[in-house]
Amino acid sequence: MLLRKVFLILLLTPLYSLTQNRYDVVIDEIMADPAPQISLPSNEWIELKNVSPNPVNLQNWRIGDAAGQSGPMPNFILQPDSFVIVCTGSALTAMQVYGRVISVTSFPSLDNDGDQLFLKSNTGLTIHAVTYSLSWYQNAVKSDGGWTLEMIDTKSPCAGISNWKASTDTRGGTPGIKNSVDAVNNDQSKPSVRNAYALDTLNLIIIFDEPMDSLKGATFANYVIDGGIDIQSAASVSPLFDKVQLRLTTAMQVNTVYTITVNNLTDCKNNSISAKNKAKIGLPVEAATTEMVINEILFNPKSGRSDYVEFYNRSNRIFDANKLYIANRNSSGVVSSAKLLSTSPYYIFPGDYVVVTEDAINLSLDYLVQNPDAVFELSSLPSFPDDEGHVVILNFQGAVVDEVQYQDDWQFGLLANPDGVALERIDPDGPSQEAGNWHSAASTAGYGTPTYKNSQYKSLQTISATVEVIPKVFSPDNDGRDDVATIQYKTTEPGYIANITVYDANGRPVRNLVKNGTLGLQGYWTWDGLDDKRLKLAVGTYILFTEIFNLDGKKEIFKNVVVLARPLQ
Repeated sequence: MLLRKVFLILLLTPLYSLTQNRYDVVIDEIMADPAPQISLPSNEWIELKNVSPNPVNLQNWRIGDAAGQSGPMPNFILQPDSFVIVCTGSALTAMQVYGRVISVTSFPSLDNDGDQLFLKSNTGLTIHAVTYSLSWYQNAVKSDGGWTLEMIDTKSPCAGISNWKASTDTRGGTPGIKNSVDAVNNDQSKPSVRNAYALDTLNLIIIFDEPMDSLKGATFANYVIDGGIDIQSAASVSPLFDKVQLRLTTAMQVNTVYTITVNNLTDCKNNSISAKNKAKIGLPVEAATTEMVINEILFNPKSGRSDYVEFYNRSNRIFDANKLYIANRNSSGVVSSAKLLSTSPYYIFPGDYVVVTEDAINLSLDYLVQNPDAVFELSSLPSFPDDEGHVVILNFQGAVVDEVQYQDDWQFGLLANPDGVALERIDPDGPSQEAGNWHSAASTAGYGTPTYKNSQYKSLQTISATVEVIPKVFSPDNDGRDDVATIQYKTTEPGYIANITVYDANGRPVRNLVKNGTLGLQGYWTWDGLDDKRLKLAVGTYILFTEIFNLDGKKEIFKNVVVLARPLQ
């Protein structure tokens, strides 16, 4: 009889889930920015949904973000396929109108422009985590505030931006009830390796584009590194589990690029790793002058669009975007408005391109972006005026790595409308400040090539040539001694053309000495100290600017100093 009573008690008692699995309960709605108020109370809150088949007791569960976690939740049974609102105590009364509510102490302050949220069980297990951003609203009006972010399909809890959007409910959200955007959105996309970075010579982090199965992520046999590097251990990184930390048995070497290959990993929907399962890794160093160059500038975007700047690693070394700044110069000529390229480590390997902009989504709509991972979205860029301005890149110590003072007349003169046309560097190895090394992006490339080789790229190969001025000081007074300056040249092959311009000490052109002159293997020109009007020039220092080039794109520039002197009368 006693056993029968016990059996009946057990039979009639709800079976509350005592041990939870990851994703049994999910964060499915977020009110991060309640202002301007649409209809719902002006409070921050989140909503949880039980997607498991069993009731779950939320006692001692916690919600948190990167800044910390809340106090424990009270004894509360969340039934299958039901919702509960979680908020701070001061919002409890207002939110009770919409359904069941849990208040917690130290409810996290939800950042408007993006935050990392996690839900932990009473045992400390991360049940669900999500990192949202303004782009997840997928609506420029609603991302300004007053509307919630809603999960589309709660059975695909780690799908990221593709499974979230702004609420369509006229109140601004759906607290306590099914989401307004609820739909089947089965996650069948394969996860990919996004990039990797080193913590030190023996530890590195691999970043994936979505959360991974943590057990498979922690299996070190699923990773291979070339260059004779063995792996000692692997650990999945909570709370998102979109990162794995590897510890190596052999230290990585500076100025060496290694490749990591990932196999046998799956995401939370058991989708296997995609063909994009490799990442480069190495040890970054400080960028020196002209090792990273400004490669493309959109300073005059279309109406309603944003500027962008592209950088190119022309060296054989590795740099970290998290240690580089984009800046401009203010009206006093001082470097100002420095902005970090990336808030997290991102390595720029030899030959890589990276882009900074304020609007990554519209960038990809307006131009072909071959590598979206190499686009860094900044909340604000330094000011780059439409007519002229300075673009500066700084290293971590604040030293100028490269700088361009652009002019709007550097654009192709026959452009009907320069709006939305990027200015491209022709030769990465050529001078940054020479107007002739810049050209408008080609119309056939959509007027911009962010994250890949410029449409106007051409390697202006240098020439094996010499240019010398003899004597260094000449006096054109017709006394038969040093009356002219002789510009002597030698080349190793024929077929070259030369232009020579004489500049005074203030940088003003005073004589176009040679225009499209053809060259032999050696020869010379002379300058008599007169300007283009055949008038005597003042005594002083002059620069002879010689440009030698051919039709194959080879080019060389020479600057020779000569002093014009006259005897005392």
